[in-house]
Amino acid sequence: MDRLTGLIAFARAASLGSYTAAARDLSVSPSAISKSVQRLEQHFELKLFSRTTRSLTLTPEGRDLYERALRILREVEEIDQAAVASRAEPSGILKITAPPPIGLNILAPAIPAFRERYPKLTIDLRLGDQYSDIIEQGIDVAVRVGNLADSRLISKTLGPHRLAAFASPAYLARHGTPLELSDLAHHDCVNFRYQRSGQALRWPFNADGKVVEWAPDSAIVIDSSDAVAAVVAAGGGISMSPTYVAAPYVARGELKPLFPEFAVSRASITALWPESRRGSPNVKAFVGLLGELFSSPTVWDEIVRKG
Repeated sequence: MDRLTGLIAFARAASLGSYTAAARDLSVSPSAISKSVQRLEQHFELKLFSRTTRSLTLTPEGRDLYERALRILREVEEIDQAAVASRAEPSGILKITAPPPIGLNILAPAIPAFRERYPKLTIDLRLGDQYSDIIEQGIDVAVRVGNLADSRLISKTLGPHRLAAFASPAYLARHGTPLELSDLAHHDCVNFRYQRSGQALRWPFNADGKVVEWAPDSAIVIDSSDAVAAVVAAGGGISMSPTYVAAPYVARGELKPLFPEFAVSRASITALWPESRRGSPNVKAFVGLLGELFSSPTVWDEIVRKG
């Protein structure tokens, strides 16, 4: 059992690149991770990591043990999931990951009612844009924009990732409402910047049956979709935002959709879960919830359409 604990600590430290990150993920102290790895090294009489003050790198022997450890831990995980699947009622911990805008605007508001339905479930919701290995991280269900090609994962398309232009009524009262796409060049624009690439969003519009993109000369650039919507609602200018981010502001009368006829469905929002979770009642319950949330048309798209 001590050796298995060491393998878990070692594998998590190797996949995350630090003892601190592994400790946070396993809810233990960094020193506990360090001691577990040290005991493992002493048992196998191998050096598993090359350590510096800033990095943790696998040795060749560590790389070989890491790959073997992953196979063992996946087998353990499958045994655990088989036991979970034998229970009819969802229970235990359900680990979910999603990008912050989807987690904040779609998933978080739905979780209280979901837990009322399944009170024996504990929800572990992790918000982040990083495309980490879902299986290595022990994630049950991931919600992502776009499709990830991984033969170990089952995927389900949930709905469109729609983008549209918005501005606050106060801003439009001061600066006028743009009537044509070309009018946008004469307005203050607030744009989104991707954290992973550092590139600013090129605004897509569905014009004359084809998608055209425009690079705005932005007065404000932010790397958070929710912050973009908040700035625009405060009168900062015009933005291009996902409809599920803008919808609450539209419902409160704080944002007004612009050029709804040119709105674009860009990529899809997808749910992914490991093959080993196929029979899990926890996963089945949560994927069922996602199906309800992403009904066609979605609640947020209807709010924007009526706005």
